[in-house]
Amino acid sequence: MPELGFSRRAALRGLGAAGLAAALAGCGVPAAYVAEGRRGAPDRSAADKTVSFSNWPLYIDTDEADESERPTLDAFTRRTGIAVRYTEEINDNDEFFGKVSPALMNHQETGHDLVVVSDWMAARFVRLGWAQKMDRAGQPNVARNLDPQLRSPAFDEGRLHTVPWQSGITGIAYNRRKLGREIKSVEDLWHPDLKGKVTLLSGLDESFALLMQGDGVDTTRWTEGDFHRVCDRIEKMVRAKHIRRFTGNDYTSDLSKGDVLACQAYSGDVIQLRADNPDIEFVVPEEGAELWAESLLVPDLARHKANAEALIDHYYDPQIAAQLAAYVNYVCPVPAAQAVLADSDDKDTAELAENTLIFPDAGMRKHLVVARDITAGERPALAKRWNAIVGL
Repeated sequence: MPELGFSRRAALRGLGAAGLAAALAGCGVPAAYVAEGRRGAPDRSAADKTVSFSNWPLYIDTDEADESERPTLDAFTRRTGIAVRYTEEINDNDEFFGKVSPALMNHQETGHDLVVVSDWMAARFVRLGWAQKMDRAGQPNVARNLDPQLRSPAFDEGRLHTVPWQSGITGIAYNRRKLGREIKSVEDLWHPDLKGKVTLLSGLDESFALLMQGDGVDTTRWTEGDFHRVCDRIEKMVRAKHIRRFTGNDYTSDLSKGDVLACQAYSGDVIQLRADNPDIEFVVPEEGAELWAESLLVPDLARHKANAEALIDHYYDPQIAAQLAAYVNYVCPVPAAQAVLADSDDKDTAELAENTLIFPDAGMRKHLVVARDITAGERPALAKRWNAIVGL
């Protein structure tokens, strides 16, 4: 189980508010640069049975007796003969982007065959032509088992270039016992009894969708006008001292200590918080919540593309997906893994199959939306407005 307080979406989310143009310019890539087309490199997979896989820390199963061993990766190597060079070098989306973008801009390989980045960052790779189109003919598990709700985000229709590694929900967490009432909607956050006891996420990409949903916006087709209208409301709440502060993943500490009674939160974090404090609840608001993903992609010019695609398909085997889900406790992008966990002889493992924060039920899914991402053209103005509010 990952340590409490570590959150891919918060602690290591990167500079989220930085604009695409700024991010490109900051790492030496002209802002106007977009690849004319993906220039595939000769695939060495058949002759070189290796694959380089870069992920976030604490985002894969490990052996309880020896944390250097990763059972699901070991199973892949035994089955295919492909050795995995696994590194946990992605600590920040923009930092990683800055590391690999100079090579990609100059049509050079990065040394990475497979990486995991947040979907808003994956959108950059796709739009710049830096994510290779996958061969779904060699990925029957992906084709058969990928969660239908995650199959076609706006930035990568049909998921041709990306595949979710894990998913999650941005909703509301609250201490029901201390608050003394239920929270059912985003509107409930603005009730007078929560003045000074509410926090929101500081990252633009992490926070905007839920707040707009609370204002009745269809986040699959939101406009800049929708965004600024919500910002007007949030700014008033900040100036009125209703919002205590904006946070990274330190909201988990605030909520645990009782300094905060309600906050924007990630489903994976709340599973861990509830293990220590069952009074903490997670709610998908009546207006809806954001279903997000962090996705696998094969960078342009990767030299072991077929091996990388085989590794991706390995994780879409329900048996393997169940093993990973039981360890990381995020929303599993393979719904068929639920039945695997339910059949477990281990009581605690079997109970995970009933956890709607790992396998959302039909009722919850009606309120989950994959939001349209922020485009490169929109980002500078929106980030400026949001950062000004966060800095009040």
